[in-house]
Amino acid sequence: MAGPRVVPAEARLMGWVMLIAIAALASAVLWRIGLPRGLWTFVGSALMLGATGYALQGNPTLAGHPVKADADPIPLDPDLIALRDAMTGRFTGDGAYLIAADGMTRIGATGSAVQWILAGINKYPQSYALWTGLGMSMIAHDGNRMSPTAAFAFQQAARLAPQQPAPPFFTGLAYVQAGEFAKARPYWAKAVALTPKTMSYYPELAGRLALLDRFLSALELQRRAKVGSPEKS
Repeated sequence: MAGPRVVPAEARLMGWVMLIAIAALASAVLWRIGLPRGLWTFVGSALMLGATGYALQGNPTLAGHPVKADADPIPLDPDLIALRDAMTGRFTGDGAYLIAADGMTRIGATGSAVQWILAGINKYPQSYALWTGLGMSMIAHDGNRMSPTAAFAFQQAARLAPQQPAPPFFTGLAYVQAGEFAKARPYWAKAVALTPKTMSYYPELAGRLALLDRFLSALELQRRAKVGSPEKS
């Protein structure tokens, strides 16, 4: 019987070099997507746990094999992120949780995104920004469907900040993403009505409402044409 295989020192050293490089790359990526500074302790602990596991079990001479990702990445519209930040604020304590949730959503971890926002709500229960973000995260997690949980989150956001345009705007956006365009219209109209024309994002909100109205008008014309056309025998 063959004895235990001895891993050369050079191979182990190379494995550690690769591990350090991966950790550095992961840190750079997390910084680039905007992970708040306050969450770096969590990230460092995860990287340290991985290093410990490698030290105990790692064998750089073993052949690798492809691993399928648990979830597909979800692209986020940077214009919508910028619009949300302009409406609710970015460099705030509650905003940090939204940034973390964005990072989780981008890699397809929608459940983790929801958990990040729930953690933020636990700390900032009166944050309409976080309740609005919870609604959007639930929409993404539920496959672009307005679930009762998402609807409750949007309602809570509107209750906390009835004069803020963000809750009705993102409620309408959720309906647009779900393909329920007519339901989106009153929410977007309310968001525009709540926004002073001097605000930098007013043209964006008004423009989206105008485009939605044109789309709804086209759908109505199509419906009328279909109803009015004689059926072929």
